[in-house]
Amino acid sequence: MNDCLHEVYETILDRRDHPAENSYTRYLFDQGIDKILKKVGEECTETVIAAKNGSREETIGELGDLTYHLLVLMALQGITPDDVAALLQERHGRAGNLKQFKQTDKNT
Repeated sequence: MNDCLHEVYETILDRRDHPAENSYTRYLFDQGIDKILKKVGEECTETVIAAKNGSREETIGELGDLTYHLLVLMALQGITPDDVAALLQERHGRAGNLKQFKQTDKNT
């Protein structure tokens, strides 16, 4: 999987740096941060709905869409998959890092 993420990320960088006609990725870069963030938000919401509906296949599809748009956002901001992997690796090595959450009444 890691290789695939890197390949998609490299393709995104290529589309950013070498505009191709009819490239959706290039379109997103041309539209800028607001459009990219809008797409991230839309795909996130669609992922939540698919998961809530219990459709494994739909959830996988939406996760793919969300991941792609997150990679575009990362490319825009100069964040690499390795940057995220390093953070996850650091967090994975920690024990006892459960955050304290407020208790809420789920019935209200």
